[in-house]
Amino acid sequence: MGKKKFIIVLTVFFLLTGFATLSFGFETDIPEKKQTKLGLYITAREAYIKWLSDPGNVKIIDCRTPEEYIFIGHAPMACNIPNEFVTHKFDEKKKPVMEPNPDYLSLVKKKFSSDDIILIMCRSGARSANSVNILEEAGFKRVYNITDGFEGDEVKDPLSTFNGKRLRNGWKNAGNPWTYDIDTNLAYSPEAKIE
Repeated sequence: MGKKKFIIVLTVFFLLTGFATLSFGFETDIPEKKQTKLGLYITAREAYIKWLSDPGNVKIIDCRTPEEYIFIGHAPMACNIPNEFVTHKFDEKKKPVMEPNPDYLSLVKKKFSSDDIILIMCRSGARSANSVNILEEAGFKRVYNITDGFEGDEVKDPLSTFNGKRLRNGWKNAGNPWTYDIDTNLAYSPEAKIE
């Protein structure tokens, strides 16, 4: 790494870590639903720094639904390969019923090699953990779960105006770049052909 690139990465690191004082909390323990078989974890803040240090070799997959990717926003370098789709039905707890994407693994293999360094994010780290496990079973060994995801974790304080809102950590809340703009090379397309 050249001296200029190192200084830029170091500067970005210090700028991003400065946002830590603005967050609503930081988890040091990985909740069970965010744990993976590979045991490789990274926060959204760390993921952006890792990508900045080697954008040619560090890949980011956003495994959220296409609707989330498009309407809530996404990291500009993240490839959207959803591991589940919305069914437009709700369960007894009024949560959306999701169905697995049967082409998830095939789509990942079409774009990435099992030797690639892959960072996977979802909304807050649980679906991405499942995605990491799917890839691990297929022979991928360098796949990290972005444990706080794109939107982050919920504030859990009934006295707070922000109670229930996803304002604790996450890609958006870390000050990382994000966009609503669609790059058709990175966005999921139902017409994607599986060979």
